[in-house]
Amino acid sequence: MKPTYVLIALFLTGMTATGLAQQTLPAKIDVNTDIDLTKVYEQYVKEGYGTPAIYEKLANGNYFKNNYAQAKKWYEKLFETQADPNTTLQFRYQQTLKALSAQRAKKEALLTSIE
Repeated sequence: MKPTYVLIALFLTGMTATGLAQQTLPAKIDVNTDIDLTKVYEQYVKEGYGTPAIYEKLANGNYFKNNYAQAKKWYEKLFETQADPNTTLQFRYQQTLKALSAQRAKKEALLTSIE
């Protein structure tokens, strides 16, 4: 009778240990991926610390997030403050304008098809 109780106790202990081992820990915040840097840089600009480097980071960040309206705003601000922007920035600005015009054309086509 005693060996049966021992086997049952060992089985329950093993099942409990297995269940506890499979519990997940709460997710930790990874500062590099969980914080939106564009919002941080926008706060810098609101506080009056805007520089061409920050404008460039804001423009590129919004460009790569497909937020073209904001990217256009920051590229224009960058071109106002920076004397000689490089060709990559100019290309991205042109692509931003092209994307915005395509979005406008899609909206107009949608509106005309509804009417």
